[in-house]
Amino acid sequence: MLLYNVTVSIDKSIKEDWLSWMKNKHIPDVMDTGCFLEARIARVHGEEEGGLTFAITYLCENQEDYDRYLQEYSFDLQKEHSQKYNGSFAAFRTMLTVLQEFKK
Repeated sequence: MLLYNVTVSIDKSIKEDWLSWMKNKHIPDVMDTGCFLEARIARVHGEEEGGLTFAITYLCENQEDYDRYLQEYSFDLQKEHSQKYNGSFAAFRTMLTVLQEFKK
């Protein structure tokens, strides 16, 4: 299993619009690619001058599905986000390999 994590810092002024768009448009569009099993959005705690930070994590079954997402979908989805919120956010992406899961 792989975790694709996107950390996004946004201007406080766009919080409500951005969260609504992410929850109702962008994340569902990413999930509709069929490349991911689940997604989560979380608020990153801590003070940041003028901004808020969120982490969106997508669970991917294997490298092939992630590669397919990169090759077929990521450019257009990221472009749509960039055009809508140009100058109001900064993002970075991290890929993690799940070594083991622990559940209660």
